[in-house]
Amino acid sequence: MEKHWLFRYRLYHLPFWVMYHYAWWVVSYGDPLKAANTILFTPHAVEFAFYVVFQAVAVYFNLYYLIPQFLQKGKYQAYMGYLLLTLVTATLCIVGGYYLIPTPSDLCFFGFVGKALPSTIASMTLAMSIKLAKHWMRTKERQQLLEKEKLETELQFLRNQFNPHFLFNSINSIFFLIHKKPDVASASLAKFSELLRHQLYECNDPHIPLDKEITFLENFIELEKLRQNKSTRIQVHFTDKPVAHISIAPFILMTFIENAFKHVSGQDANWINIHLEIEEDQLLFGVSNSTTNKESSQYSGIGLRNVRRRLDLVYPGQYQLDIQEIPGNFTIQLQLNVGGGNIMEILSLAI
Repeated sequence: MEKHWLFRYRLYHLPFWVMYHYAWWVVSYGDPLKAANTILFTPHAVEFAFYVVFQAVAVYFNLYYLIPQFLQKGKYQAYMGYLLLTLVTATLCIVGGYYLIPTPSDLCFFGFVGKALPSTIASMTLAMSIKLAKHWMRTKERQQLLEKEKLETELQFLRNQFNPHFLFNSINSIFFLIHKKPDVASASLAKFSELLRHQLYECNDPHIPLDKEITFLENFIELEKLRQNKSTRIQVHFTDKPVAHISIAPFILMTFIENAFKHVSGQDANWINIHLEIEEDQLLFGVSNSTTNKESSQYSGIGLRNVRRRLDLVYPGQYQLDIQEIPGNFTIQLQLNVGGGNIMEILSLAI
């Protein structure tokens, strides 16, 4: 050991031991003032000092020497032997204090031991309980910090996992417009720049204002409209209620809209319906699109796994996701509690 156990003793622990033993004297005498008077102004001050000093020495010898050197190294028999020796030694030292003060004639050596030994055992048990409790709390705190870092890393990975997919789709849309409709390519590029700005600068926080996310979705939808066939019927309705005070994890809703445009039917009667409503603390979001008979399980890939995992991490127990697939129709319904705490608040309460 780099430092001897004696040097680990802290003077600010001394008031604790004084108050601890004083509490026992109060219980014994039944009167706080009488107990204080006995300790300060009678020969029993020596007896009190012996209890405080030698039990503290025994406690710290056990905590900072016996436990690290024997118990933590699996030397259980040696630890129990030295612990018993420490208890006996501290008890005998305390008993010696009784012979320095006047005592009733009916008390003898074994009477002194009967008082000192249980008190010493109680002090060492209390100290070990406090030590173990602190160790458990620190271990739990470290585990929760590691879990918090793991969750934050996983959330960032899931978010970044989405970005390349979105960028490729948007670039393809602009490339399509350049060749087919050069006159609207400039407008689509402006929309795309707004989308990039949102991704790079406005969605770096775990939660962002819902109105910004809605603006992002509207820009994306307008860009996709330019790429879609004129026969595609696109109906969009976002709530008219104020939403600036509501926050949401970025790109949670985007995944469903992007997949609807990606997997919409290629037939003439294709359609996409998107709606978002706010009812008290609940966000109600739905996306449905036409599909062909060959189109199946459009959400079975990385997109659905990604968004489900993010919902589990960011909104544990605060969402309901219903996905229905019938011939010619694919529908998702998401009910999200946007009034609850975010992931950082949940982790703080857990810690």
